[in-house]
Order: sequence, then structure tokens, then C-alpha cells
Amino acid sequence: MTETAATVTAARARLDRLWARGCAFLGTRTAVMGGAMSWVSERHLVSAISNAGGFGVLACGSMAPDQLAAEIAGTKALTAEPFGVNLINMHPELDRLIDVCREQAVGHVVIAGGFPSGATLRRIKDGGAKAMTFAPTLVSGRRMVRQGADALVIEGTEAGGHIGPVSTTVLAQEILPDLREVPVFVAGGIGRGEAIVAYLELGAAGVQIGTRFVCAGESIAHANFKQTFIRASARDAQVSVQIDPRFPVIPVRALANAGSKAFMELQRAVIAKVDAGALTRDEGLLEIEHFWAGALRRAVIDGDVETGSLMAGQSVGLVTREQPVTDILAELIAQAETALARRGADGASSDGAEVAEVAETPTALGAL
Repeated sequence: MTETAATVTAARARLDRLWARGCAFLGTRTAVMGGAMSWVSERHLVSAISNAGGFGVLACGSMAPDQLAAEIAGTKALTAEPFGVNLINMHPELDRLIDVCREQAVGHVVIAGGFPSGATLRRIKDGGAKAMTFAPTLVSGRRMVRQGADALVIEGTEAGGHIGPVSTTVLAQEILPDLREVPVFVAGGIGRGEAIVAYLELGAAGVQIGTRFVCAGESIAHANFKQTFIRASARDAQVSVQIDPRFPVIPVRALANAGSKAFMELQRAVIAKVDAGALTRDEGLLEIEHFWAGALRRAVIDGDVETGSLMAGQSVGLVTREQPVTDILAELIAQAETALARRGADGASSDGAEVAEVAETPTALGAL
């Protein structure tokens, strides 16, 4: 075996070892979760990610229990590999949705949109699934673990959709070195394999990626939606602007368009009406909140990229073409391996013991 071949083999083994905990937790060949994106993360994309060795996650969003049951069944018809379901903590039928996951033998349930109660986590686990939650701070992460979370996702402000105020890199430095009790997956702004390696070496069990998969060939997103992503740069993915603190706006990162400008104009108009006594503050808040109702579906499904909501993470600048899911994952893995191989011959020799150990495990990249 040449030195170059030995270095490559050691890099593959090192990557396998770095995300072995995440692979074991997910039951997959790679510890890459698909971010749950409403209207995008449905059966076709989710099954494609799982079939390619990643871990697809269905976005339940506002689905009713019977709709979720049908979507889970549809996904199972397309893949025999593990996948998860993302549920919104504020959903009025959350308990029934959890029951649907149990009835459909879903192995992993991810709770988003707030902190789930201990009772919610127990309901998930009693149904035989692993419970995953989001944690924006070390304190909240530890609290979720105490309440029964089996794994955590930490997502930085670089992500698309609803976001928190802290960057992925800062969250990772705050949480990964000190929270080791459960697997922690890092999300937000990840678009290349080198970044995956960096977070794995810091202690992550794996990563969650959403924006890179929007333009997958298997994604049902409208061609207009995909082309907007392909043309966009990182700076185009902007956070929604709040005009007045009396009228709070939930921060959402999306590509700026005519709808974004109209939203700012609406806020100004509503605030002026409230100040003039033509509307109450509550009426004004309701009008502002209703502006984006249905806007994401209009963009993703109908292709209205002018007034629809173009939720996207800052990694959108790394989306340059439509690709099959298998190619996206292969590209990420190749970049990760190259980053590790650059450690050189010294790194390869020091990882020699890992080669023999990892090569026999089902998570070895050679299985891809």
C-alpha cells in the first residue's frame, strides 16, 4: 500500500471513528441528519437521504395526525432505512402525533419549536422511540438531558427558518466540550465536509444539514424555488427585521425578496394605525403575525418566489446546482476525508489502530 493510499484509508477510518457515536444512535452509515424543512422534507427527500446513508427527518409542521400517519407510511414505502419525525412542541395535537409515531414504529422523534416537557419526552420514549430536542444554551441542554432527552441538536443563527441569536461556532464551543452525556448534533450554516470534521473533532456526534438538500434532485421544491437558491449568495439569507420592540417579530432567516420589503412596509403601516388609535395593539400584532401565513407553501410548492417565504440558511451560497442526494453526501464525505488526509503521514500512522477497529463496523464509509 502506498503512503497516499494509507493516508486515505486512515482518513476514512478517522472519520468513521469521529462520528461512530452518531451513527450508532441514528442507526445509519453516516451521522448526517437532514434538517426538517416544512413542505420540503417530505417522503421523497427524506427517503432519499436515508437510502443514501444519511438520516432523513420528516417535517410534520401543521399536519393533522392522519396526514402524518400517511406521510410516515409513504416514506416507509420508499425506504427500509431509519428516519425520524420532527414534531412542533406547540402543535395542539402533539400528544396524538406522538401516538401516531408510536403506532407507525418511528424510531426517532425530534421536538422543535420550544422546550418539551418531561411528560412529552416520556410519552415519546414510552412509545419506543428515541427523543431528540433542540438546545440553544448549555444550561437548557443539561435541563433537557435531565428531563430525558436521548440526544440534542444545537442550531446556530446561520440556519434557515426560525433561529436563535447565537452563532453555530459559539454554541459549539459553549456546549460540546462540556455536555457529553448524550449525543449532540450541530446545525446551522454547515455546507462543506471540512466544517463537519471541525465539529466532530470538537465533540459533536454528527451534524444536521438542511439548506444543501433543498436543491436535491429528489426534493419536490418548485423549480423557481431551487433556482432562487442556486443564484443566491450567503448575504442574501437575511433575518426578518423588527421595526418596533412593541411589536415583536419572531426571527426568521430567509432570502430577501419583494415579500420581505412588503413585510417591513406592513409593520410601519400597522404601527402607525395603532399609534393613531385606529387599531389596538393586539389587533396590530395579529395583523403582523398573519402576514406570512401560507407564504412558505406558496414559495416551495407554487413557485411564488416574489411574495412567498424563501427560508434559507447562510450556507445557501454553497448551493450551486441541482444534485442527487447521493452526490451531495458523497461530496461532503470526500471533503471531510480530504481535510483529515491533510493531517499527513504522521496523522495516518497514528490512526493506524483505528483502521483495523473501524473497518469491521457497519458504519465504515467503504459501505457507501
